[in-house]
Amino acid sequence: MVVITVRFPEVFVEGLDELVRRRIYSSRSEAIRDAVRRLLKSELGRLG
Repeated sequence: MVVITVRFPEVFVEGLDELVRRRIYSSRSEAIRDAVRRLLKSELGRLG
């Protein structure tokens, strides 16, 4: 995997932390990877 650095508004990080706290994801990184995966599938799928 490639490491990238991103900046998020604090409210986004709080939301990510809540997903981890609820054990929906094991880490912030996992949640972000899933969100990007879903975005790419949705957007690139529409472009066909």
